This record gives sequence, C-alpha cells and structure tokens, in this order.
Amino acid sequence: MFKKIGKLCKESYNELVHKVSWPTMSELTSSAIVVLEASLLIALVVFSMDQVFQFVMEFVYPH
Repeated sequence: MFKKIGKLCKESYNELVHKVSWPTMSELTSSAIVVLEASLLIALVVFSMDQVFQFVMEFVYPH
C-alpha cells in the first residue's frame, strides 16, 4: 500500500514539473484582471436587480 502511495506521489510530482504548462506572470495578471472585472460587473447587476425588486415590493406593499 505504501509503495502505491509513493508511486502516486512521484508520478504527480513528475507531471507537475514536466508536463504542466504554467502561465507567465503577465498572463496571470491579465487573467486576474478579467476575473476581477467580471466579478464587479456581476455584483453590480445583482445589486441593481435587488434595488429594482426592493422598489417594486415597496410600491406593491407600502408600509
């Protein structure tokens, strides 16, 4: 059993070192910026929908 675990660890390390293509710092930065912009856009859309829904509910059910 321990031989299998050791073999798995060695194969995983080998794959991470030799077969995985890691992004460059500029690629990583541009991807992070895209994710940040998309997250902000989605947050603004959800906030806007919440405000509209709140306005409609207060109009339908006044205090």
